[in-house]
Amino acid sequence: MRIAGAPISWGVCEVPGWGHQLSADRVLREMREVGLTATEFGPDGFLPSDGMLRQHGLAAVGGFVPVVLHRGEPTVDLDRFVAAGADTVVLAAATGQDGYDTRPELDDASWKQLLSNADRLAAAARERGLTAVLHPHVGTMVETYADVQRVLDGSGIALCLDTGHLLIGGTDPVELAERAGDRVAHVHAKDVDAGMAAEVRAGRRMYTEAVAAGMYRPIGSGDVDFVRVAAALRRHGYDGWWVLEQDTILAREPADEGPVADVRRSAQRLRDILST
Repeated sequence: MRIAGAPISWGVCEVPGWGHQLSADRVLREMREVGLTATEFGPDGFLPSDGMLRQHGLAAVGGFVPVVLHRGEPTVDLDRFVAAGADTVVLAAATGQDGYDTRPELDDASWKQLLSNADRLAAAARERGLTAVLHPHVGTMVETYADVQRVLDGSGIALCLDTGHLLIGGTDPVELAERAGDRVAHVHAKDVDAGMAAEVRAGRRMYTEAVAAGMYRPIGSGDVDFVRVAAALRRHGYDGWWVLEQDTILAREPADEGPVADVRRSAQRLRDILST
């Protein structure tokens, strides 16, 4: 089972002012304590060096890279991925603004540029032996069901199936896995409280506020049907990573066990699902 971790489950995030940021040493040590053997990089500056992963017995999966795709011809530094032995570049169609609480609307010309840039970066990644995937994500230019469909119809880039962000944005992750599982090359596994997700989708609650209030849940305690997602991807021959993510915001250094308790619970539930 290719189950990996991600620093965001410990509240480590690229968004300025997101919350208290735990040390890399603590996060990586706790990943190993719950039996994870690989991780995504986390935000720029989180890891002092990629050698720190090896010191903790962890392999590099790749990393989340927000890129403004709808204008110009952006580039991504792929050297780090290759040097670390990673295999996946997780692109998000960034808005150009900080945070994920608002996003602009794109015209047809900007959408054309976004899709063209996504395919161009995917081709550049392939040349380096890497797989680039596009991550539908709340507060980016690819968020809603219509956005995801536009990517499927207008580009060839593979998808990161993020069960939580899809549901919040209005896409049923089970339906997408069943219908377009052949386009999925990476999975971010997170559970979600569907009621809070609906409030974010309707604009009644800001995304960041909902994360702080516990919208993301340990796998098995939210409303994502992981059994059906896994079954659908299995039918499509998916053999890539399942990256555990439960986005959280910390106010301070935890006095108790902290975020690792939820990660442990999610890891065990995901192992159970994938082993059946």
